Amino acid sequence: MPLLNSGGAPKIEVARCTGCGRCVAACPDRLLTLEVSGFRKHALLAEALRCDGCLHCLPACPVGALTCAAAPCPPGRSTSAGQGPPYVTAVEEISG
Repeated sequence: MPLLNSGGAPKIEVARCTGCGRCVAACPDRLLTLEVSGFRKHALLAEALRCDGCLHCLPACPVGALTCAAAPCPPGRSTSAGQGPPYVTAVEEISG
């Protein structure tokens, strides 16, 4: 499964991403975008060098397709791609 990675920026597991756009909306610097690949959409970190690693995108992802790279992970998130929490955990994490 291909991963997009850039230092302290989040990793995006393309195969797991549903293309919902929630991470795009959560990024305060608008560095994430949706890329069309065949008949699917997936998130893409368009300007990785500008990413400050705020990780607002992580809890926004309902399927755990975004994971931490070099930065410490928020509670309930894994550092290995594909091991993110299920949807219910992400909702619980957001609601506190």
